[in-house]
Amino acid sequence: MRIALFVTCLVDLMRPRIGFAAIRLLEAAGCEVVVPAGQTCCGQPAFNGGDRASAALLAKKVIAEFDGFEYVVAPSGSCADQIRNEYPGLLADDPEWHGRAVALASRVHELTDFLVNVARLDRVPGDFSGSITYHDSCTGLRSLGIKRQPRELLAKLPGVELREMPGAEECCGFGGTFSVKFGEVSAAIAEKKCANACFTGADVIVGGDLGCLLNIEGKLRRMGDETTRVLHVAEVLAGDR
Repeated sequence: MRIALFVTCLVDLMRPRIGFAAIRLLEAAGCEVVVPAGQTCCGQPAFNGGDRASAALLAKKVIAEFDGFEYVVAPSGSCADQIRNEYPGLLADDPEWHGRAVALASRVHELTDFLVNVARLDRVPGDFSGSITYHDSCTGLRSLGIKRQPRELLAKLPGVELREMPGAEECCGFGGTFSVKFGEVSAAIAEKKCANACFTGADVIVGGDLGCLLNIEGKLRRMGDETTRVLHVAEVLAGDR
């Protein structure tokens, strides 16, 4: 299979090793991976901020860049959701682009969903050993049904002990622009998430969206926790950490 990797802005700017880990996992599943060099943002921040014109321009850019690939995979539920579930509505008044948006949407997957349900990866290349607790990101969980998939993949690592936290499906407080507009509320939600994660005593907090992970890690450090690690699931599965 010829796969295009949608890297995402945060991965590109803040933790590129997640992108390389995603490539390693996709190649382990037998995929040919291409990373279109001109890709930028999926348009989600503009869309969530009400700037539909900018979001539509970015949507058209993404559609044009990712035409022709059998599948498009993103190591982020929120970005995959934006392309898969929001582009068709965003471009509904433009017949040409609406059709292209629908066609692309049918080929877009979040990374763990693709590895489990499409590529059917039977072995992961990582060798992580230790206890982890998993945070379910809001958009991935509720819009794409990402729950079972990362846990199935983590179970393929014999050294992993999964300790489920209370409220694993609850928001971390990030929510993109929400954390900027409602800082005090966001901080309180993040504090609860961190307390629930630390309650498990796990060595590492793992998730599938870097925005959530940066928010959780930042709050942990401000709470004085300098030891609990926060990793993307791709880093754990691929051994790139």
